[in-house]
Amino acid sequence: MTSTTLELLQKYSVAGPRYTSYPTAPYFRTDFGEADWAAALTAPAADRGLSLYAHIPFCDSLCYYCGCNMVATRDYSKTQPYLAYLDQEMARTAQQIDPTRVARQLHWGGGTPTYLNPGDIRRLMATMRQHFTLAPDAEISCEVDPRELTRAHLEALRESGFNRLSFGVQDMDPAVQQAVNRIQSAALVQQVLDWSRELGFSSINLDLIVGLPKQTAASFSRTLEQVVAWAPDRLAVFSYAHVPWLKKHQNLIQEADLPDSAMRLGLHQAVNEALGAAGYVNIGFDHFARPEDELVRAQRNKTLWRNFQGYTTHKDCDILAFGVSGISQTADVYMQNEKNLKRYEERIAATGLAVERGLKLSRDDQIRRDAITRVMCDLELEFAAFGSEWGIAFTDYFADALAELCPLADDGLVTIAADRISVTPSGRLFLRNIGMCFDRYLKQATGEKPRYSRTA
Repeated sequence: MTSTTLELLQKYSVAGPRYTSYPTAPYFRTDFGEADWAAALTAPAADRGLSLYAHIPFCDSLCYYCGCNMVATRDYSKTQPYLAYLDQEMARTAQQIDPTRVARQLHWGGGTPTYLNPGDIRRLMATMRQHFTLAPDAEISCEVDPRELTRAHLEALRESGFNRLSFGVQDMDPAVQQAVNRIQSAALVQQVLDWSRELGFSSINLDLIVGLPKQTAASFSRTLEQVVAWAPDRLAVFSYAHVPWLKKHQNLIQEADLPDSAMRLGLHQAVNEALGAAGYVNIGFDHFARPEDELVRAQRNKTLWRNFQGYTTHKDCDILAFGVSGISQTADVYMQNEKNLKRYEERIAATGLAVERGLKLSRDDQIRRDAITRVMCDLELEFAAFGSEWGIAFTDYFADALAELCPLADDGLVTIAADRISVTPSGRLFLRNIGMCFDRYLKQATGEKPRYSRTA
């Protein structure tokens, strides 16, 4: 990475989607209602597994960088009606799907799922098992905040069948932690990691964030040194999305404290150098894993997929998301629940569902989604194989995308051969920009455009 890379970072730092879905969530329609979602749930899909998601919005305190749908509260009593509404939503959903379908993946996110006390952790998992059948080898994971976590929480997760944990570390530098209101010592993180390994969790992921206030390449290198010593199985290194127009509390972050383009490049350099030297494979975008990890194997086999839960090996699973703001998806439908907690609970109380908006994908949507996903997962797109799968002449169908990719090819981010597009090593920093070339919605000239975070 050179001054040329910095110039590219500045050139391609534009507003753009993260492509956990295509079309992206701003294009979901509010005229999509409960009848539409019920039709999607009852459609034959016996060949597709299930991926279950439960959103726990509660947190003890507010992290200023947070982009999640969360509620900061010390009033634990708010969890009790919420758990009852989750039960009601799951029961209504389970009534409409084929009962022979099996859940191969289950994930709790938030907020902070371990805001729940150990008893309620067991209660919620028992509820999910009551309504759905989990495969014996299901991947069962939970996001965990090391702060205020006890061994009893981890014991409850393990006894409930969880086998994977994702710890929010973000940054270990005291000045950065102070700037984002998230204080946690290395000793605290070490303790919860030790407990997790003693209890037999098979996979441990650590989350880091690049681009936080007060971060420097030197300070983040110290964080990376500590993280490498902890030896997680996977790392997710997210780029901070500063979107104060969506998340008002981000105004608590002083913009002058945010790293500039040169510093962000230095941070990315530090990440790639430290994790590469430690033997981690850069899957692309924001994920790293050990060479033997199933995500790495899936990428080699071209079976890796990307959805609202990030990179996954479960392409052939429909996501059923429960709780406030949860986003579900089938092969050709997206649905998002009410994002406001009070309205979510009112809708569940009334009908058992809380559909706020959704989208039935057109054939073009599905083709372009597959193209974007293949680029972000395989880091290449082979024209003949893709065209054969979809029954299209690739270069004709994507003439617009290929034209838009030419400047990126000139800048060394992709190579365009007669038979394929390939992402270059430097192009991995710009996967969002590459994906945008295939995005028909971004090319629409009419209507108000959605606002996205910057791509770099």
